Amino acid sequence: MPDAAAVFLCCDDGKTPMQQHPDAAGLWTATMPVAPSYRFEAHFLDGAVYGWQDAYRYGSLFHDKWSQSPNGLRLWHSLGAHCVEVSGVKGTFFAVWAPNARRVSVVGDFNHWDGRRAPMRLQHGCGIWEIFLPDVTADALYKFEVLGADGIMRLKADPYGQQAERAPGNASIVTMKSAFAWTDKDWMTTRGSRHSPDAPISIYEIHLGSWRGQGGYEGLCVSLLDYIEDMGFTHIELMPVHEHPFAGSWGYQPVGLYAPAARYGKPDQLRTFVNAAHSRGIGVILDWVPAHFPEDPHGLAMFDGTALYEHQDSREGRHPDWGTLIYNFGRREVKDFLTSNALYWLEEFHIDALRVDAVASMIYRDYSRPAGEWIPNIYGGNQNLEAIAFLQDLNTAVYREAPGIMMIAEESTSYPGVTRPVDQQGLGFGYKWNMGWMNDILRYMSRESIHKKYHHHEATFSTVYAGSEHYILPFSHDEVVHGKKSLLAKMPGDANQQFANLRALYAFMWGHPGKKLLFMGQEFAQSREWNHDENLNWWEADQPQGRAMSSFLRDLNRLYRRYPALHGSDRDGFTWVDANADQDSIFVWLRHVPNDPAPVLIAINMTPVDREVQIGLPRAGNWREILNSDAAVYGGGNLGNLGGISALDMPMQGQPYGATLTVPGLSAIWLTPDEQN
Repeated sequence: MPDAAAVFLCCDDGKTPMQQHPDAAGLWTATMPVAPSYRFEAHFLDGAVYGWQDAYRYGSLFHDKWSQSPNGLRLWHSLGAHCVEVSGVKGTFFAVWAPNARRVSVVGDFNHWDGRRAPMRLQHGCGIWEIFLPDVTADALYKFEVLGADGIMRLKADPYGQQAERAPGNASIVTMKSAFAWTDKDWMTTRGSRHSPDAPISIYEIHLGSWRGQGGYEGLCVSLLDYIEDMGFTHIELMPVHEHPFAGSWGYQPVGLYAPAARYGKPDQLRTFVNAAHSRGIGVILDWVPAHFPEDPHGLAMFDGTALYEHQDSREGRHPDWGTLIYNFGRREVKDFLTSNALYWLEEFHIDALRVDAVASMIYRDYSRPAGEWIPNIYGGNQNLEAIAFLQDLNTAVYREAPGIMMIAEESTSYPGVTRPVDQQGLGFGYKWNMGWMNDILRYMSRESIHKKYHHHEATFSTVYAGSEHYILPFSHDEVVHGKKSLLAKMPGDANQQFANLRALYAFMWGHPGKKLLFMGQEFAQSREWNHDENLNWWEADQPQGRAMSSFLRDLNRLYRRYPALHGSDRDGFTWVDANADQDSIFVWLRHVPNDPAPVLIAINMTPVDREVQIGLPRAGNWREILNSDAAVYGGGNLGNLGGISALDMPMQGQPYGATLTVPGLSAIWLTPDEQN
């Protein structure tokens, strides 16, 4: 006990003064008979008295705890900090993997952050250090003081810490096992049908800190969920809520993968939010970041004085774009750390899906690297075979252990089989973001109308490969930052034409094969880029054009959910009626499912000139308008077809019937057969 003026050994029959060891300053010794219980008491010159129990009188709890994490899964049950009771004494069991460290101690507000007071035991063979500290209870702040193999002392947050101190602090927090009372059993048992390829999935992506800036996890339970329910989205996607010290990373540079971000609240408050969403029939998707991690001193970098979680060679271990470190996916303990983390969010927080960030950067060794600055795989190629194997094992494990969930890949290349099952040599994801469609359609829509006819293929090309994967069509946060402008501001023309173009774009998106994702603010056509330091421009949502755009998105979601033709067969439920009207920039297609009584015809005019077009139809009789983006209620000019058209016995465009359809400029018309047909 360094700095103590006196230390006593306290037994039932009194106190015995202890003596300072002559060769070790701060080490106090005494001899005592066998006693069933004893404590230490230290007195300091300022009059303070500090009492504690001897942590080393208790045997190792390691093997009992380790048995709770079979096969390297659910490691959060074994590692980290756990409130337990041993022989009637309450305290906390700490365990951390640091196989190359010379010494590891637990330091915290319970021992004056002094690494000499609680050195941990090393479990030889697995490299895990552990100790039970009596009287350390929930809410205590702690870190691990690690004397590394390189001789450097480091203070590290707990890699498995389940709660973290709010910035600027960065300590881990001892957390009681949650006793949260979930009430979402019905949702959990039926969610698989809501996530199947034939289900309507419409996702609202949100950054919690800048949506309305109120209340964090729990404070959004009413306002956000009311909004999502009213707008008709099926899922919320949370940008990363792992603990991250740098707000400007938006959560994509996490330090505490197991700790919900403290800036938004406590772990049980996040559970409250998810439970409330499920009670409304709304799924919750979490952005998850296994591709890389930052170099913050309290994080994983050089954890035990060696490249433990990362690669030693920067050509493998450092990401050139983000200045971050890349996990060593070939190391079993690192793979187990990440796989357990995925299960942690799915099981402990009832998260419905993980959207895996930056998959392309994981599976290619030369991602964003010039020649000579990357190391080929064992076959001389550029694929990261270890990362690919990790993703396959990850998806196999989570789909097996957490029924009904989705795994979503943000993968920006043409890597084959991202959503193909692992046993068919795929990566095993459920869905993949269609980045090719997103880039092509935004490039096309940003062109002046007079030039669009020369780039017609930019809007049609995605249908060539739409059935190759299970796709999500994303307009995410990445498209409205860093000088890219908001979606509205990308549109050409005057103010009215920009809104009309955006409505046409959304109609194109909601009618195109693939699930939907839209970043917050774009549903009411926010005019400026997103800024994580500012709330959305909610005043724009209250303007006539903003209200009209919200109404349009609400109706798109309603129709998308109502008509199976729009969501039930993304891979083969699409037929072009006219893909070649490039001179007029007209697009006409059918959405359908087998034995469908209500196919949907979609016609879109991407020029400001009103058109009357001849279209082929698969059925005779009346076809009624179910959507006209030029309707006055959406802010348009109210030109249309008086509610519908009649299909006549005049075959055209490969269909047995035909009709003349008015398609207003910069507008979309959706039609479906009358029920009486």
